[in-house]
Amino acid sequence: MKVALWARSFAGPLIALALVVLTALAVLTAGVPRATAATGVSAVAEALRESPVYVDPEASGQLSQADAHALEQQIEDAGKPLFVAVLPAGYPTADLFTDLRTATGLTGLYAIRLGDRFDARADSSVLSRTAVQNLVSSVRNETDANTQLTDFTDRALVNMGGSAPESWGSSGGAGVSSTALITAGVVLVAGGAGAYTLVRRNRRRRAEEQRAALDRLRVVVDEDITAFGEELDRLDFRPSEPGADDGMRADYERALDAYEQAKSFMAAAGKPEDVRAVTRTLEDGRFSLARLAARRTGRPLPERRPPCFFDPRHGPSVGDATWTPSGGATREVPVCAADATRLADGRDPVIREVDSEYGRRPYWEAGPAYGPWAGGYFGGGILPGLLVGTMLGGLMATPSYAADYGTGYGDFGGGYQGGDVSGADFDPGDFGGGFGDGGGGDFGGGGGGDFGGGF
Repeated sequence: MKVALWARSFAGPLIALALVVLTALAVLTAGVPRATAATGVSAVAEALRESPVYVDPEASGQLSQADAHALEQQIEDAGKPLFVAVLPAGYPTADLFTDLRTATGLTGLYAIRLGDRFDARADSSVLSRTAVQNLVSSVRNETDANTQLTDFTDRALVNMGGSAPESWGSSGGAGVSSTALITAGVVLVAGGAGAYTLVRRNRRRRAEEQRAALDRLRVVVDEDITAFGEELDRLDFRPSEPGADDGMRADYERALDAYEQAKSFMAAAGKPEDVRAVTRTLEDGRFSLARLAARRTGRPLPERRPPCFFDPRHGPSVGDATWTPSGGATREVPVCAADATRLADGRDPVIREVDSEYGRRPYWEAGPAYGPWAGGYFGGGILPGLLVGTMLGGLMATPSYAADYGTGYGDFGGGYQGGDVSGADFDPGDFGGGFGDGGGGDFGGGGGGDFGGGF
């Protein structure tokens, strides 16, 4: 009985693998050449789905076939989702990266040499925006196309995450022995069961690690939810009390809704990055309470500010203060009124400590699992500056962090890994901005109608 169940569990994947192999053999033996005559974005995308390097016929003088092949081989050997396109100087640049990423439908790092100009963009699950910008800057002054692309590739492959798309394995050309292809197909099918078992084992291990990280976060988030509930209990506000107006009632209702939503989000959380929605909701609720307090006392309504950096349970910050972490650089951080007073008096702020493998530590020294928790409170705009030089900030800038806990500082919502087929489901902000702005000088998405600055 167990043997029959085992056979049925593997039948589907093995049949699918066999169909993939047979399809690949049909394409390869047919000797269909890669599209190189057309220069539209669709043609470039089609070529990049089959191979990591595309050289437009009108730009063939920039990169020889031998150099292109060597670059292609280097990327394929590394197994990373790096896509390189060499295009003529007059190629249209409006929304070029966004359109190309949409057309390929593959997550990865996209590098384009356009005439004598160079730029790159990447899905944040593959490489952080800061890393892309630094890599582009490091090769910007290199005028020789082969030198520039080779240096960029060398440095990018060391830093980026993800794996090569499966579609690269289906490309090929004439001159390949049919016997060799058939033999390779047999070997692939024979090894399918083992490969499938390995994939399942890795997925189980990753799921276990995510559950452990979520369990650690659950303790901290439950403390936050409880603290917010206690704030509501101490509020002593009744919607029908004398002097209550519609604005007060609306703020109070939003705070109550945030409390219930936070509990619901946490109950439904299945992975660490789901915690971001919980802490973001709690922060919304605390801001509503701050507005309610201002209305009740006749003070001006507060501006929307991030929470206190030292402990988000302190509520919205009232200003910024200079702070230097142990062993780190001085920076401005948002602080509540109480911590601002402590710092001004030369005292230590009240810091949120959490459990870690080193004991109780400030959350920014407690490990990568707390990234989604911090991301919900502080969002993507200010978090890199707040955490630079800290343990958590360093970990969050790595591709491995994005793979395990989310897709960068600004988006902890998980996402596709490098080489995955995502179609048009990607963050356009990762690919926006003008061509030539340094790999993401303007990641607000869209636009980018011209080359911008930097050259």
